[in-house]
Amino acid sequence: MSIASQSISTVDKDWWRGAVIYQIYPRSYQDSNGDGIGDLKGIAVRLPHVAALGVDAIWISPFFTSPMRDFGYDVSNYEDVDPIFGTLADFDVMVTEAHRLGIKVMIDLVLSHSSDRHPWFVESRSSKDNPKADWYVWADAKPDGTPPNNWLSIFGGSAWAWDPTRMQYYMHNFLISQPDLNLHNPEVQDRLLDVVRFWLDRGVDGFRLDTINFYFHDRELRDNPALEPPRRNASTAPAVNPYNFQEHLYDKNRPENLKFLQRFRAVLDEYPAIAAVGEVGDSQRGLEIVGEYTSGDDKMHMCYAFEFLAPDPLSPERVEDVMKDFAAAAPEGWACWAFSNHDVVRHVSRWGSLVADRDALAKQYAALILTLRGSVCLYQGEELGLTEADLAYQDLQDPYGIQFWPEFKGRDGCRTPMVWDSQVTQGGFSTVKPWLPVPVEHILRAVSVQQGDEHSVLEQYRRFLAFRKQHPAFAKGDIAFTEPQGDVLLYTRHYGSETILCVFNMSATEATATLPEGSWQALAGHGFASNNYGNKIDIPAWGAYFARLA
Repeated sequence: MSIASQSISTVDKDWWRGAVIYQIYPRSYQDSNGDGIGDLKGIAVRLPHVAALGVDAIWISPFFTSPMRDFGYDVSNYEDVDPIFGTLADFDVMVTEAHRLGIKVMIDLVLSHSSDRHPWFVESRSSKDNPKADWYVWADAKPDGTPPNNWLSIFGGSAWAWDPTRMQYYMHNFLISQPDLNLHNPEVQDRLLDVVRFWLDRGVDGFRLDTINFYFHDRELRDNPALEPPRRNASTAPAVNPYNFQEHLYDKNRPENLKFLQRFRAVLDEYPAIAAVGEVGDSQRGLEIVGEYTSGDDKMHMCYAFEFLAPDPLSPERVEDVMKDFAAAAPEGWACWAFSNHDVVRHVSRWGSLVADRDALAKQYAALILTLRGSVCLYQGEELGLTEADLAYQDLQDPYGIQFWPEFKGRDGCRTPMVWDSQVTQGGFSTVKPWLPVPVEHILRAVSVQQGDEHSVLEQYRRFLAFRKQHPAFAKGDIAFTEPQGDVLLYTRHYGSETILCVFNMSATEATATLPEGSWQALAGHGFASNNYGNKIDIPAWGAYFARLA
């Protein structure tokens, strides 16, 4: 009997719909062996914290064998654990512990590219006629020796690197050390699906697919057209990056991806209750692509785009527009929303830099994302209200930040170690100097400081997640918006016989709102206070109100 057959995910195939998924960045969660880097044993030790939050699943960023040029997103062995994170046995123990605590386990699969140290690429670059010669994207130079087209890398510069052995260019959408796999080759697809089965047989409950819309390129290698300045939205890459100057029609977002996703889904469906969420990185067509990838029941279960990971500030109109745009673009689809992750500025800083009471902001945004229609990804430290760390240049590890400093400081500011105990060195993350500094201001927000304090951000997250579970409408229900009232956002969630009104004062001053028509009974247990009189409610700054239709 395989480990997968013993998985706890054997009953509810629909568990992912409305699930709350907690993202763990393993380098920064808990160091168990004193080397300054988090690991799988450390995750296992801290899973009771995750369980106490009340989430449904964890998503673990890559822990596979890697030279760590991009900190695990450059994989050199898809079917093993990098020694800095532990062993396959450590992974199995961690999965067993998560399942014991009722937590499902999703892992990050990076299928669009590998490390240049991967044996597949080492063989591929050795000649033009070896068995893996066509496993990566190779192309001849133009007659003048320049790259085959104008495609750009997200990390800056051309997406093509010259290889002197093959006397050809290879494609890299990301770092030069991250060559793109050629998924037009059926052998590559087959081998990647073998990787999927490998981890399913070890008991995982699902996957997060990195850069899911980058899997295929245009066979004709046509140039991307220029993107006119008004459309250069900087959510896919920082504004200083020329990547935003192109409309990426040919280097990603290709229609061939749909058939591969169907093959991928067919493998998942061989196992009980497996789910997958895809990351769609595109500023112009993100929601449209999400709609394509989640249509029907033969591709992705859910996807997320960058609408709520972008710098654009939240407002009642912004929230409603994104939700309505998603419904229009993906009428058959299911979203997975996130405000923060390992790639973007933490949302408390991104949207609250001018807000005096950031704790109130953090609490409201938690309630907001946990009541929108869709599944939810929470990023480690979000439950503590952590802000973006401001690191010195000499402390940077992220090649992205080093490349574009100081205009773009990279992703290290959201990847600093988790803080557990304010009375212990390095906030309880490690006994030695960690791979990234632990900010003093984060230590003051450690779990030990907030735990048991009913006014803390941590206890509010726990309280609201419990409130969410009491009302299935939040996880499964439909959503309907009513006209915003100034800075007050109003919508209802409806499921079965229950209709719940959600009201958010998205401003720094108290607001009065008028309830929609109907007999509304205020709900308790969510941690927000308001003054309700007749069909009026007074809501404090960054406050919220919830009521059930009688």
